Amino acid sequence: MPPFVERICDDANLASRSSARRLDAVSGRADAWNAKRAFIGRAGSKADAATGKEPIRRKREDRMAFIDVNGHRCRYRLDGPEGAPVLVLSNSLGTTLEMWDAQRPAFAERFRLLRYDTRGQGESQVTPGPYSAELLGTDVLALTEALGLIQFSYCGLSMGGVIGQWLGLNAGSRLRKLILCNSGARIGNDEGWNARIAAVTKDGMAETASGAISRWFTPEFAAAEPAIVDAVRQQLLACDPLGYAANCAVVRDADFRARLGEIRHPLLLIAGSRDPVTTIADAEFIVDHVPHAQLVVLDTAHLSNIGARAAFDAAVIAFMER
Repeated sequence: MPPFVERICDDANLASRSSARRLDAVSGRADAWNAKRAFIGRAGSKADAATGKEPIRRKREDRMAFIDVNGHRCRYRLDGPEGAPVLVLSNSLGTTLEMWDAQRPAFAERFRLLRYDTRGQGESQVTPGPYSAELLGTDVLALTEALGLIQFSYCGLSMGGVIGQWLGLNAGSRLRKLILCNSGARIGNDEGWNARIAAVTKDGMAETASGAISRWFTPEFAAAEPAIVDAVRQQLLACDPLGYAANCAVVRDADFRARLGEIRHPLLLIAGSRDPVTTIADAEFIVDHVPHAQLVVLDTAHLSNIGARAAFDAAVIAFMER
């Protein structure tokens, strides 16, 4: 067992009870969660129709569990058939692995799907900050190795894309393909991030959550899918302010502009044409500086995996199966 693995908690009952408590605490409304489940089922069907490909038919193993890895306790979920290509999904700032629930039906039929709560978010442990892209990238390497997933592809959105760029520079042959969604080589500026860190540390998550939701979804989507938007809002509200602030430092301090040319893995960029956080220009900058990179632009805002779920799933599946 690798030295950074201290303990695996694989008790299905414990994981189930913990997950249930999380859903109650995060959503606070059974109707919102039921609506979200219905949305998830629709998303999977649309993705299958969009790709026109049959999913992999192998033995499935789905489990939610906890593991003490790389100095923190991490909540993760594994879905999909054993032996299928491994795909790691990494969520945005302040959210949980449930951010990817819409992708689970289509992706878990084809891939060995690993989702996890980033250090400091969801049910993963809040360790003293500030954090760095190196720390969170090392968490991914440690988690996948501990689970026996030595080679993997990685899909990260926003802050998850920051972690993905670090992996593209440091994971070597362990990383097969890289997908960066609604991200950038440099996001925002020190002044803005420092102001946000100060605000959440002093006042909590309410104002920050409200502002994020307005940037993450188009007005049309928010009006059409209020339960889905509220589920994401509740994830943000439930995020520990200290963990959120520690992860703000990751995005504040990351700047990969000078090193993008060193990334040699096949790379897919997904951008939202209505994303005010990470723009098409941010994605184009990465594509222009990374060999073997391609760009897909979707008609959506910042959380493209939710706002344009069918097109998002189709783009990822096509890239992974090429």
